[in-house]
Amino acid sequence: MDTTASWDFTLSNYDAVWGFLVQLGLLLMFLMLGNILRRVIPLFRRCLIPSALLGGTLLLIANIVCKQFGFVLVDNRLMQVITYHCLAVGFASMTLKTEKSNHKTNPAQVVEFGALQGGTYMLQAFVGLGITILMFFLTKNGPKIISYICGLILPLAFGQGPGNALSWDINFTNTAATQFAGNGSFGLSLASIGFVVASVFGVLYININKKRSNLYIRKGTPAAESASQTGGEEIPDNESVDKFSLQVGFVALTYALSFGFMCLLGAISDFTNSIAWGFNFLRASLAAMLIKFVVKQLRKRNIMHRDYINNYQMDRISGFSFDLMIVAGVAAIEINDIKNYILPIVILSVVGAAITFVYIRKVSKECFKGFEHEFFLMSFGTLTGTASNGMILMKEIDPGLRTPTSSLYILSNFPAMVMIAPLLLFLNFAGSSLTNAIIACALFFVLWLAYTTFLFRRRIFKKKYKDTPPVVWSEETEE
Repeated sequence: MDTTASWDFTLSNYDAVWGFLVQLGLLLMFLMLGNILRRVIPLFRRCLIPSALLGGTLLLIANIVCKQFGFVLVDNRLMQVITYHCLAVGFASMTLKTEKSNHKTNPAQVVEFGALQGGTYMLQAFVGLGITILMFFLTKNGPKIISYICGLILPLAFGQGPGNALSWDINFTNTAATQFAGNGSFGLSLASIGFVVASVFGVLYININKKRSNLYIRKGTPAAESASQTGGEEIPDNESVDKFSLQVGFVALTYALSFGFMCLLGAISDFTNSIAWGFNFLRASLAAMLIKFVVKQLRKRNIMHRDYINNYQMDRISGFSFDLMIVAGVAAIEINDIKNYILPIVILSVVGAAITFVYIRKVSKECFKGFEHEFFLMSFGTLTGTASNGMILMKEIDPGLRTPTSSLYILSNFPAMVMIAPLLLFLNFAGSSLTNAIIACALFFVLWLAYTTFLFRRRIFKKKYKDTPPVVWSEETEE
């Protein structure tokens, strides 16, 4: 690029000057339209369909209509890039938050929550992969071969949302052995369906159990958000730099560190390069843990005198990132890329929703007595949509956050990351050949069995665990 050449801000220089901002403006405008649609149509509101999902769907439809007139409204590649980065930014800001538990939490239940998340991922992985391996054998002599690997995108789409589903969809598309051509749209479609599953099934669960008198709405209202905005040792709003700017700075520093780590991995070997770039959210989370540790040590040694990280504003950054990710992810779907994959998308969505629902329900009743409904809604919403879906569903019956569900979720992040790690490490291995995919499928089944055995250990090994019954939470216990 010639840095000395003159240039201007006119439409003749559209791509360089206006392209990104126009696409960003479209995302925000359609996000607002989605919110209006949700407010105007009561059905969407009652079903808790996210405004971002509605906005993304509207933008996708608008782009399809525009294409019929020879005009491309959406830059699909840019939308995919935004989806990829927003996932990591959202995880970074979530991890930077100070972990303040509002309830007494049992350490065993923290690990059990992590094991549930790991078990659900493994269940979705081996069932999804098993389905598409079977479909591959049934169609390999036909005109349209179903790729054996596409079922492995199910846990990424349901459990981690559009960002990681997109990343590994493209990774598998670029691997010749998979015979897969999702081009990102397959994973984005599954992730979009996951949001609908989380919202619709969650609302049905609440309404059915309310009619059966199996659950009740707990008393209490959420603490005022303003209480989370400021603290005694936080920097005041009238400083020379805006408080929100500092939060963005911390997130940017986190992502810069994670990018450096990914570059390092990419330079070591071909193998590390193959696994470096698909886990940007994981690197961002680890970098955020490091920064949080350093900040904590500086505070301890009185080198840093104020709390610079604000939980409320970090929530706003993660919320904005995930909203943008959802709108961009849905808008980036290319209909032509998924028309050959309609059957596996439908089967994976139906089966994935069913097994996730049943498994989480069984574990909730077994390990989280006294608040199994709140726990189920939080977990089901998170493991089919995002943490925001889970929190919204849980707040429908526990608006005051009186149960320890949200605290358990915060504290279980690290054990969950450890439990999920084998899936992330074997993604590339599974995509390298059909034989490796079958081996990976068997491994995921063994891991699911191990996690499930741990979760149901009291029932399976009655004699050994007869003196350590599961903790039964009650409001009296909390007091």
